[in-house]
Amino acid sequence: MNKNTLTGFVLIAIVLIGFSWWSQKEAAKQQEAYLAEQARIDSIAKANPKQEETVNDSVQAQAKLQADSTRTFFAAMADEEGKAIVLKNGKVELTIDTKGGVVRKARVMGYKDYKGNANVTLFDKKDQSLSFTLPAKKENISTAELNFSPTEVSDRSATLTAEGADGARIVMKYSLGNGYLLHCSLSTEGMDGLFEPGRQLMSVEWKDSCRQQEKGYTFENRYTSLTYKDQGGGTDHLSEGKSDSETPEEALDWIAFKSQFFATVLIPKSQFEKGAYLQSTMLTKESHYLKSYVAQMRMPFSPSEKTEFEMYFGPNDFQILKSIDKESRFGRDLDLEDLVYLGWWLVRWINRWFTLYVFDGLTALGLGMGIVLILITLLLKGLTFPMVKKSYMSSAKMRVLKPKIEEATKQYDKPEDQMQKQQVQMQLYSQYGVSPLGGCLPMLIQMPIWIAMFFFVPNAIQLRGESFLWMQDLSTYDPIFEWSKPIWGIGDHLSLTCILFCVSNLLYSYMTMRQQRDQMIGQQAEQMKMMQWMMYLMPLMFFFIFNDYSSGLNFYYFVSLFFSAAIMWTLRKTTNDEKLLAKLEANYKENKNNPKKQSGLAARLEAMQKQQAEMQRMRQQMKKK
Repeated sequence: MNKNTLTGFVLIAIVLIGFSWWSQKEAAKQQEAYLAEQARIDSIAKANPKQEETVNDSVQAQAKLQADSTRTFFAAMADEEGKAIVLKNGKVELTIDTKGGVVRKARVMGYKDYKGNANVTLFDKKDQSLSFTLPAKKENISTAELNFSPTEVSDRSATLTAEGADGARIVMKYSLGNGYLLHCSLSTEGMDGLFEPGRQLMSVEWKDSCRQQEKGYTFENRYTSLTYKDQGGGTDHLSEGKSDSETPEEALDWIAFKSQFFATVLIPKSQFEKGAYLQSTMLTKESHYLKSYVAQMRMPFSPSEKTEFEMYFGPNDFQILKSIDKESRFGRDLDLEDLVYLGWWLVRWINRWFTLYVFDGLTALGLGMGIVLILITLLLKGLTFPMVKKSYMSSAKMRVLKPKIEEATKQYDKPEDQMQKQQVQMQLYSQYGVSPLGGCLPMLIQMPIWIAMFFFVPNAIQLRGESFLWMQDLSTYDPIFEWSKPIWGIGDHLSLTCILFCVSNLLYSYMTMRQQRDQMIGQQAEQMKMMQWMMYLMPLMFFFIFNDYSSGLNFYYFVSLFFSAAIMWTLRKTTNDEKLLAKLEANYKENKNNPKKQSGLAARLEAMQKQQAEMQRMRQQMKKK
C-alpha cells in the first residue's frame, strides 16, 4: 500500500467519524427541543385542568337544554327559588313551597320541643320531600321539578298551578280544616292526549328524616316507626330497633311517619297499590334525628279526574286520631288511633275500655298528671282488693297450719316418698278447707294491669311536658346525676324514680317471699331459699331496663308497689292467727269424715299427683321383679 492510498483511507475515516459525531449532536438537540415542548404542553394542561371537562359539560348541558325544551312543562322547570305559602289554624301551621307544590314545613301548635321552644316543628324543607310522577306517553312528569304559581290563597286554602305547553296544566289544591287534617287534590287540564287511554298509576315518593322531639333519645326511638295499615286489615310497622325495609303484599289504606308523640300520615282516597316499598334506617344520636324514612308507592290516576289525598300533621292522641274518621272526606274507617299502641289483645282491651276512659275522665277534672296516676293506682287497688284479700287469707291459713302439716307428714322424709307426702298434704288441706293455689293470685291479678300500664303510660301524650314533685317531665326520665360519656347498661344518667321503683320492688319481694316461706313445708322450703335469690335479682335487672324509661311509668310502679306493700302489711297486722286456726279446726272436724272435693286447677293437680304416684309404685314393683 503506497503513501497516497494510506492517506486516502485516513481521510475517509476522519470524515465518517466526524459525520457520526455531528449526527449524534443534532439528535440530542432535537430530543431536548421535543422534551421542552412536551413540558410546555404539560404545564398548560396543569394550569387548566378542567378546560376539557368544562367544554364537555357545556356540550352536554346544551344537549340537555335542547332535549328539555321539548318537554311539556319546560317553561315551569326554571331553576329558581320557591316561594312560601302558609296555611294555619289554631292547631297547625303548614308551609307550602311553590317549587314542587307540596308541604315543606309543618309545625304543631301548643306543644313544646325538648329544648323548650314553643311549638313542635315536625319537619322542614331539608328534612322531608314529597313528589308525584305522572306517566305520560313520551315522558315522566315529576311535580318536584316544577314551579307552581299560587292563586286563591287564604289562611286555610291555596291553589297552585304549573303551566305547560299547549294549555297543559297541573293544579294542586289544599284545604285546611279546624284540626290537624289537610285535604289535598291533584288534577290536570288539557293533558288528555299525553297519556295512554285507560287506568293509569301515579308514582309517589315520600322521604323524611324524623327529628328528635323528646329529651330521652333512646326511649323515644323505641316508639318511633314507619307504620302502615293494610286494606281491610290491621296496622303493622317496620322495626323500631334496627334498620328495616319491607314490601307489603296488600294494598295500603295509609302510611305514617311516626315518632313517639307525633305523626305525619299520608292517606289516599283510593288505596296505595300492592307492592309499595317501605324503608326505615337508624340514625345516630349525635345527628338529633331518630330514623330516616322512605316510602315509594303508586296510586290510581286519571287525567280527566282529580286525584285526592289527605295528610295528618299532629299529635298521637288516641281521641284526636279516632275523630279523624269523621273529619275525613273519604268516609272510611281509617283506624288512625292504632298509631297509639296499647299492647297485645288482652292488654289492649284493658287499656282501650278501662284505662283510657278513667284517664280521660280524671284529666277532664283538671287534675295534675301525677295526681291522676296516683288516683288510677288507688282505683285499681280498690277493684282488686277483694281478690287480693282472699288470696292473702289463703296464704295465712297455710301459714297457721304449717306446724300441723309438718307433724302429719314427718314420716315421709325419703326422696321416694315425696309424692306420697304431697298427696297427704293435699288431703289435709282439703279437710281443713284450704286452697293451696290461692296464694298465687296476687301476682296473677297484678300482672295484666302492670303490663297494660307498661304500654299505656309511654304512649300517653297527656304526660308530655307535665311536671310533678321533682319530675320536670313525666314522659321522659328524671335524672339526679348526668354525665357526658354513656356507660354500658346504664347510659348517661341515673333516674330517681327508677331507683325508687327498684328499691320498693326489692322490699315488696322480701315481704312476699317471707310470706310464702312461712307456709312452705320440707323440701318446698329448701327450694324457696334458692328461688328467693332470683327474686332479689329482679329489681337489679329492672334498674338496667327502666333507667331510660319515663318517670311517669316508674312513678306509677313505685306507687303501686308502695300501696301493695301497705295492703299486705295491714292484712298481716289485722289477721288473728289464733282465731283463724280455731276456724280451721272447726272445718277439719266437720270435713274429717266427708272431705270437700277439690275443684278446678287444684283438682287437676291432685289427679296428676295420684297418677304420678301410681306410675312410681309400678316402676318400683318392676324393679323388685
